[in-house]
Amino acid sequence: MDINQLSIIVQQLISLPHETEWIELKENNEDPAIIGEYISALSNSAALHRQNAGYLVWGIEDNTHNVVGTLFKPKQAKCGNEELENWILRLLSPRINFKIYEFIFKDKNIVLFDIPSASHQPISFQGVEYIRVGSYKKKLKDYPEKEKELWNLFHYQTFEKKIALENVTADEVLAKINYPSYFDITKQNLPDNKEGIIRRLSEEKIINIKPGNYYDITNFGAILFAKKLSDFERLGRKAIRVIVYKGKGRIDTQRERVFDKGYAISYEEIIEFINNQLPQNEQIGQALRQNIKMYPEIAIRELVANAMIHQDFNMTGVSSTVEIFSDRIEIRNPGEPLVDTIRFIDTPPQSRNEDLAAFMRRINICEERGSGIDKVVDSIEFFQLPAPEFNVKNQHTEAILLSYRELKDMDKSDRIRACYQHACLRYVCREQMTNESLRKRFAIVDKNYSMASRIIADTMNENLIKLYDPENRSKKHAKYVPFWA
Repeated sequence: MDINQLSIIVQQLISLPHETEWIELKENNEDPAIIGEYISALSNSAALHRQNAGYLVWGIEDNTHNVVGTLFKPKQAKCGNEELENWILRLLSPRINFKIYEFIFKDKNIVLFDIPSASHQPISFQGVEYIRVGSYKKKLKDYPEKEKELWNLFHYQTFEKKIALENVTADEVLAKINYPSYFDITKQNLPDNKEGIIRRLSEEKIINIKPGNYYDITNFGAILFAKKLSDFERLGRKAIRVIVYKGKGRIDTQRERVFDKGYAISYEEIIEFINNQLPQNEQIGQALRQNIKMYPEIAIRELVANAMIHQDFNMTGVSSTVEIFSDRIEIRNPGEPLVDTIRFIDTPPQSRNEDLAAFMRRINICEERGSGIDKVVDSIEFFQLPAPEFNVKNQHTEAILLSYRELKDMDKSDRIRACYQHACLRYVCREQMTNESLRKRFAIVDKNYSMASRIIADTMNENLIKLYDPENRSKKHAKYVPFWA
């Protein structure tokens, strides 16, 4: 935040009739443990009062709200041999990205801790969760009614409705939000005056209107239409990264690009950049065309959109990434999926960010519910590529597209995965997998039907598919469905 925004916040805080449960005013108290406990209490109380942040401020008298200044210098303070900020951060769980500001207000030294509200679980310090009760700091466990209310709020609180930047003017809104792109993407006429633009942005929940001709930019507005995500402190690390490597490992990076604009306005640019890095494919199977990209664009488009939409924005310091290797593309987003990866094809996707997902569907960036991954698998089968992998690793969800390999070069797990996904795809199309359909999937000539039979048998042994009609004893006419059908 710049000095103007900090001054606005301090002016608003001192104008309040009394200290609230999400604000603590001090003069010179510098006890590190007390500061850590207050950060926990103010973060939890801010969430309870539906505030975007709590504030711990030095240099203002508690009772009178007079600006008296402070001698406290937190950026120079230490706890033992460790910097105060790092010491506190290390003992918070989960860690929150609080900010420390030292500045001059009315010719006095002021220190302000900007503390994000708890988002998905109470914040603890040294293993203890705190809360404000009136003007007192208390242990949360001693107030079970507040703890219950807090957990209920976490269940219904959404990332999109939180505030990315508060207390900005109309001109600052228009400077930070790419409003022409919003009107272009949503196929609306651009209003001929500032008031009309602001009104429409408010109706879309891109901004919230506040008293005194000030506005808050929502996370929804910023993540979709920011001119620069780095203008928003808590969203700067959410920019999509694309990294291109030489070879199959991460040792030699050829190029890297960070797309710092909002997702809605950078999406096509991201897809174009990825496509431009891909090698050409040879003439293979059903895709008998020259100069065709190695991977189907529809698969890339859907998986990149999914990485944007389904990520866990509560995980700080990490972003969605696309990594391009000589033999694969890995598309990864923070957060574990709400649906088991083995059921991606048949189960409608569930998102933590439904407002974001709905808007992305509205502007045709992603598919309707339940059809996106189907199209990914279908396009991969058409290109006769190895089946995509969907994994969960280290609290991240990853999708891997593999470059072309002949069947003889696929290992057993590749073949089983492809067989299972083929059965799923047939089932959602109200058909059943057969030996014939699997031969077509793998480009196996008819005389080698036994090869397809072995793949089917291996997949059945893994309990991923089953007979459609167990009473049918004819292997020639056998049909198969996924295990869950």
